[in-house]
Amino acid sequence: MERTVSAADATLTAPEAGVPLLDGMPRQRTASPPCAPSPAPSSGPRPWLLLPTPTGTPFTFGYSAVLVLTSLFAEYADPSLVSALYQASSTDVAHLMQSPALVLLASALWISGGVTSSFALVFLLALTALERRIGGARTAVVFLLGHTLATLATEIPVGVLVLAGELPHSSLHRLDYGISFGVAASVGALTGLLRPWLRWMVLIVSSAVLLQDLIEFVDPMSDWGHLLSLAIGVGMWPLVRRWQRTGPRPSSG
Repeated sequence: MERTVSAADATLTAPEAGVPLLDGMPRQRTASPPCAPSPAPSSGPRPWLLLPTPTGTPFTFGYSAVLVLTSLFAEYADPSLVSALYQASSTDVAHLMQSPALVLLASALWISGGVTSSFALVFLLALTALERRIGGARTAVVFLLGHTLATLATEIPVGVLVLAGELPHSSLHRLDYGISFGVAASVGALTGLLRPWLRWMVLIVSSAVLLQDLIEFVDPMSDWGHLLSLAIGVGMWPLVRRWQRTGPRPSSG
């Protein structure tokens, strides 16, 4: 017996034929072409991240701009005016007894030696790297803590020795200003966030340079302060490591 094809059965054909399927019959799924994978972000060296930017490191960028302005002022302004400002910003014993907070902030507005000094370059590199890891506010805390503690640790003994008659009264007005204590503390703190081989290399080189300055005995009070500042930064390793774990992700800007 021949099988006759009804009109309803005639509509049942393969999906590839392009003709209608029976009502209610699910259409077969066809495989969609795979999506091309997105290109992975470049993981190569990005040297521009070594320098501060307004969006990535606003604290270091803004502070650098202020230091450039004060350095230009010191270079081109009347020397007698600049000398008077240096004296007013000096963190000597006399000023620390009168207005400690104001003079500590004022002294951090100047670079001893100007923008061409070695501390200016280390300031840019160390604070930029530190801020990218722990954020601007925390970097400011590290800098100010080193700046303040090292200043007090070097100036308070001077006051004591003057009271004891071991130093002349003029020692209370020793000229002392600049960012070097804060920079050394920032370097010390940053090394705690680096890979071990780089950490110890930076610490050894920094310590050797500071010890050489102390041996030359040109400004022993400041040189001791630099070594103390570096040690203060090293002592902050547990804190900055915790800040790095809980802080904002480093910005690529």
